[in-house]
Amino acid sequence: MNNTNCDVLIIGAGGAGLMCAIHAGKKGRKVIVLDHAEKVGKKILISGGGRCNFTNTGASADRYQSGNKHFMKSAFGRYTPDNFINLVESYNIAYHEKKLGQQFCDKSAQQIVDMLLNECAENGAKIQLNTEVRNVEKNNSTFNVSTNKGTFSAAKLVVATGGLSIPKMGATNFGHKLAEKFNLEVTELTPALVPFTFSTKDLERYTDLSGISIDADVSCGKTSFRENILITHRGVSGPAILQISSYWKPGQEIKIRMLPELNWQEYLKEKRAENGKAELKTVLCDILPKRFAQRLFEWGDMQNKPMAELGDKEIRRIEEYFTNFRIKPNGTEGYRKAEVTLGGVSTKELDAKTLESKKVQGLHFIGEVVDVTGWLGGYNFQWAWASGFACGQSL
Repeated sequence: MNNTNCDVLIIGAGGAGLMCAIHAGKKGRKVIVLDHAEKVGKKILISGGGRCNFTNTGASADRYQSGNKHFMKSAFGRYTPDNFINLVESYNIAYHEKKLGQQFCDKSAQQIVDMLLNECAENGAKIQLNTEVRNVEKNNSTFNVSTNKGTFSAAKLVVATGGLSIPKMGATNFGHKLAEKFNLEVTELTPALVPFTFSTKDLERYTDLSGISIDADVSCGKTSFRENILITHRGVSGPAILQISSYWKPGQEIKIRMLPELNWQEYLKEKRAENGKAELKTVLCDILPKRFAQRLFEWGDMQNKPMAELGDKEIRRIEEYFTNFRIKPNGTEGYRKAEVTLGGVSTKELDAKTLESKKVQGLHFIGEVVDVTGWLGGYNFQWAWASGFACGQSL
């Protein structure tokens, strides 16, 4: 088979890999991007319900988890959300802010992929798909990458292969295994931004309430997130749950404060004063999803009675129930439903400015394969863009 030479070889045609290719190409480097998939940017295409939540204007180091909480500051300082937004605007891609700094395409995530592909083409970066990497060796200052399409050789090798989440889309542990092959530390890997599964007891209670959504403040330890939770047929999901899942450890309880803006005591006392004949069930059905509220009485968690019969002590107990609601997840839905992978190539192994290995000259790791994991809502894409840019600039 043929041997193809280039200056920069990138494995992985996702967001980070394409961004790196663009900026290495801008520097006049001969760049080739390899990917085992049949098309580029699969995760980009499914993100944000097909509209790609491409960045978050609130992206800063405190909204990421990593063994080194300062590691990503260098890349973020050089490539900000505004930089990517400016690129989007230069292509006349219509977008909007949904909430909490989240930026979405008005039309389709395909627009973001097309933009990146066009930038690659304009800067001479070539992309080769359906190319399975079989072996990587380093001979003196050259990396030799054997594939089903021949051998590729380059002085600079960039690994942008992502994490383990959503294996049906082709996710593998290739990048982590390659790091270990070159004696780089890989931190513990776990599914993140992932739904929880119920215990057997909670499954019996909640499974037929699938589809119910409640505004909540969800906490685990000292970390909390305020957004909706969603009951599923297997457990609980929704933005607040996905967020807290990255901080949860097996065996821990999750605390849920329902309707966090509501002062439960004041509300119940007002309803008692307004109409003492009204039943508690009716009052709760007015503010909570009806099926959920009714189930509380079926379980015996609440006793239905006229509001006039509720004493202050009982009102305090009801408040405690809704502000300190607890579940102990049985586990998570795993990588098949996880949006990202927590953990990765240890930041101790990499130069924060260039993403180059401190041990192996010319070997770089960018994007999700690195131990940098953002919150839900465009944060992980911003790390892909920023790490790809920082790496590409250094090549």
